[in-house]
Amino acid sequence: MSKERNHLFEVSWEVCNKVGGIHTVITSKAPYLVRYYKENYCLIGPYFPENAVSEFQERVPSEKLQNIFEKLHNEGIVCHYGNWLINDKPNTILIDYTGYTYKNNEIKTRLWEKYGIESLGTPFHDFDEPILWGHAVGRLLEEISKIYKKEKIIAQFHEWLSCGALLYLKMNNVKVGTVFTTHATVLGRTLASKSIDLYHILETIDPEKEAKHYDIEAKHQVERVSAQVCDTFTTVSEITGLEAEYFLKKKPDVLLFNGIDIKDHPDLDEVAIKHRLYKNKIKTFLHYYFFPYYPIDLDNTLIYFLSGRYEFHNKGMDIFIKSLGKLNEKLKSEKSKKHIVVFFWVPGPAIRIKPRISKARAYYYDIWESVTDDLHTIKKKLITCIISHKSINERRLFSKKFIEQTNKKLRNFMQQGNPPVCTHDLENEEHDKIIQSLKAENLTNKKEDPVKVIFYPIYLTGADSLLDLTYTEAVSGSHLGVFPSYYEPWGYTPIETAALGVASITTDFSGFGRYLIQDTTMENTGISILNMFSESNDKQLENLYKVLYWFSKLTTQERVKNKVAAHRLSTLVDWEILVHNYLKAHQLAANNVYR
Repeated sequence: MSKERNHLFEVSWEVCNKVGGIHTVITSKAPYLVRYYKENYCLIGPYFPENAVSEFQERVPSEKLQNIFEKLHNEGIVCHYGNWLINDKPNTILIDYTGYTYKNNEIKTRLWEKYGIESLGTPFHDFDEPILWGHAVGRLLEEISKIYKKEKIIAQFHEWLSCGALLYLKMNNVKVGTVFTTHATVLGRTLASKSIDLYHILETIDPEKEAKHYDIEAKHQVERVSAQVCDTFTTVSEITGLEAEYFLKKKPDVLLFNGIDIKDHPDLDEVAIKHRLYKNKIKTFLHYYFFPYYPIDLDNTLIYFLSGRYEFHNKGMDIFIKSLGKLNEKLKSEKSKKHIVVFFWVPGPAIRIKPRISKARAYYYDIWESVTDDLHTIKKKLITCIISHKSINERRLFSKKFIEQTNKKLRNFMQQGNPPVCTHDLENEEHDKIIQSLKAENLTNKKEDPVKVIFYPIYLTGADSLLDLTYTEAVSGSHLGVFPSYYEPWGYTPIETAALGVASITTDFSGFGRYLIQDTTMENTGISILNMFSESNDKQLENLYKVLYWFSKLTTQERVKNKVAAHRLSTLVDWEILVHNYLKAHQLAANNVYR
């Protein structure tokens, strides 16, 4: 395609509206599409004032666009033109559809008459709202196509939420090349969340029957029809393409693997510096989390973590906890001196930080400040002991008053029992799946347990009065990210972890895992890919346990080698390479429409 004479409009509910992983896909990829299409690239999303304040800079549109906006305004569609405040500030149109709701029943009637999409009684905010917005986007693209009659227009639609626009274009024979991308089928995600062994029974599933059973019939039908009528159908991985073939009755024309902008991630020198810095901050947290109950050797401690949405089975939290139970017993039987602290950075129904943790934190920093205040005197005494060849002991370093005050503070710091397994009080804590499963595997942070667990049920913002680290900082300070997902159409977390120079584990259920699997093995590659797809539950558990145990036995030098390998692998999914799949999909759509 000629760069100068083609226009690309990328349409997503997550433009200036972060909901999930598609936001990451679009924001990281946008600079590469700007580089290719230049001013002819434009994103389209929903207008939400609370998001637009920080995400969007409004500008005066061109005269042609202004004329279109005025026409649409008369129909109840309000368009805001400007720039999304991300890298390269791409052109963006946000559509306020609140004045367009009078069209709701008419739109749903047309979808039924044309495509047999049954949406009677669907919830407004769950189904009708994105379809309304999509219809408004379709109207905008229709008007734009009229003023660029001599140029090719391509529109890419992400997920079913934007398909109202695609179906509008097709119903009205608008000359725009359409690309539809499903990042995860509606039915696939739903069935997987019910712990159904999806991929082994694909051929036996009746998609329409199951969609109706789970009350997702309208979404599923919109997705299925869109896949069949678009000019180019795409998915983000081979495994999602397999789902689409069975559930949507359409094989993808192109696979659009998700990438990262490697330039936004640290190089290996920065990786080493940041790991030391943030590991020390995590150790500070561990001081007041564990030491009120018993000390642990933090210089002989590894930090593992799992992160993501609270999808207990889909994200593999169930198998991870079971494997940690086996690892704990194995290390105990070996009388291992190693400790493994495992974080579950999974947002949940948190109420407040547990009072005993807040208390321990306050007393810890009280001790910290006492030592800091007296540090100059302590240093002088220490140096005097050294140059005087005197033995170094408590009496020579500290005053009697300092010792008495510190001992009093230490008594306040100490607590009875075991450290909690969760940092926060939770709603219905006794029924929480993570906490129940940790207890079932006897992972309760007893002194004799080599494996310690911390469920951290809030977002890592950098100012949460505990770790006080952002997610990226916390990952950088860790040793291993574990993502044993059963359902992961792509899976950004292991890639992002590797790009930060941290080893990770994924599975052959994930799109990313399958993308890499032909080139990597478990041994010291930086990203371990578990064989789970064709294995029994017991074998899946054993495979994960073996990798966790193997990693715990690596020397410091072997872990450094692992970090370097992880960082190298992350470069294989740089957008510099993968964006060409998008250009191929756009070309196919253009060829189908502009013959």
